[in-house]
Amino acid sequence: MEINEVYRLYYPDVYRFLYTLCGKQDVAEELAQETFYKAIKSIRKFRGDCSMKSWLFQIGKNTYLSWQKKQKHLAEEELTQENLEKGRYGLGGREREDVEETVIRRNEAMRIYRELARLNEPYKEVFALRVIGELSFREIGGIYGRGEGWARVTYHRAKIKLQEMLGEEV
Repeated sequence: MEINEVYRLYYPDVYRFLYTLCGKQDVAEELAQETFYKAIKSIRKFRGDCSMKSWLFQIGKNTYLSWQKKQKHLAEEELTQENLEKGRYGLGGREREDVEETVIRRNEAMRIYRELARLNEPYKEVFALRVIGELSFREIGGIYGRGEGWARVTYHRAKIKLQEMLGEEV
């Protein structure tokens, strides 16, 4: 299959997938372009163990996660600078609550990510592919050369392990 045909067939799906992850049209377009660029560069690594769509989604997910990490780092730098400036001039009541809510949400997200990172493979990756990558159980099974049932069971076991680690429902 020619790369132009792959692009024509899968770009809309990859774009929608990335738009679902980031929620921004311009960012999704940029990430989709980057995904296809990376796919072209590594097309020789595609073994056919999964569908082309699943492979592109995996590249897209990794591209999104890299982008998100970069954005988070930039936002932390900006927030730190903003807090220093606000500290100099003082925070109003509502502004202080907003900052506190942001810190609480960030700490909770970090707690979940830390626990997720502690999961053994394949639980960690299957959970991430399902929740972050939004792949179907069939697509996840295809990536691992297994069936849909295996992916479904592995995901649910990962979810239970994560719930136990967090001491709450996910």
